[in-house]
Amino acid sequence: MDYLTENVAVNLKRIRQSKGMSLDQASEQTGVSKSMLSQIEKGTANPSLGVLGKITSGLRIEFQELIATPLVDSYLVTPEDLVPTKELDGQYTVWTCFPYEDTRLVEIYRIDIEPGGTYVSGGHGEKTREYLVVTDGVMTVECNGKEHEIQLKQAFRFETDQTHIYRNRGTEKTSCMCFFLDYH
Repeated sequence: MDYLTENVAVNLKRIRQSKGMSLDQASEQTGVSKSMLSQIEKGTANPSLGVLGKITSGLRIEFQELIATPLVDSYLVTPEDLVPTKELDGQYTVWTCFPYEDTRLVEIYRIDIEPGGTYVSGGHGEKTREYLVVTDGVMTVECNGKEHEIQLKQAFRFETDQTHIYRNRGTEKTSCMCFFLDYH
């Protein structure tokens, strides 16, 4: 399940319950079937914008309330359970674990690169910085015209205002956790 589907699932259930509504009552108010509402709350449905519009109108909430990251004390993410943000078969897979938001200036994602694989990332604008920690293998990162070899359990920081390249020159898959910071 991707993070947006998860957000809608958690928020819809929380909002419905905070209004003291059963699924039947929410269905009556929104014009969306009880089974569809249940599937959305379980994260097994991918509702159209029209359905989300009916929900926001019927529950009298702003669209942003439905898609915002839920306010929770803790939140566990297993990247393999998410839909990859980007992937190229035989090369790399990228998962966004915690997306960038207006109220949080950090984005956390994981990158897996297959042996011989390369992942090219465009620049992210001025005053952006990335921190990465290699969790498997050895990763080569090219930025600002220089290559840096980052070993297992090492951490690396670099400015991401221009194109940067992640490479796996080894024979085993390499992985890293990346923390992208916007410090405007």
